[in-house]
Amino acid sequence: MTTALDQIREHMNVIGADGAPIGTVDKVEGNRIKLIRHDSGMGHEQHHHYLPGGLVADIEGDTVRLSARGDVVADLFEEEQSGQPIG
Repeated sequence: MTTALDQIREHMNVIGADGAPIGTVDKVEGNRIKLIRHDSGMGHEQHHHYLPGGLVADIEGDTVRLSARGDVVADLFEEEQSGQPIG
């Protein structure tokens, strides 16, 4: 059975339910979407942010649309430091 995570590819854009840009896919790891470090924001470039795969609402071409608004997604980020996932 194909899931939404199976359709996600490197360099796809990730947007919130409101269309707000969230970041760019680095890759899918397990049940999480790993964003490229560049999209982690000032002061966070040393680690990746991850999004829970359960937030994926739809895949639209080269865009992953989440079920949460952009202003809420930042609170749902999972972080990785020194190669060890946190959360």
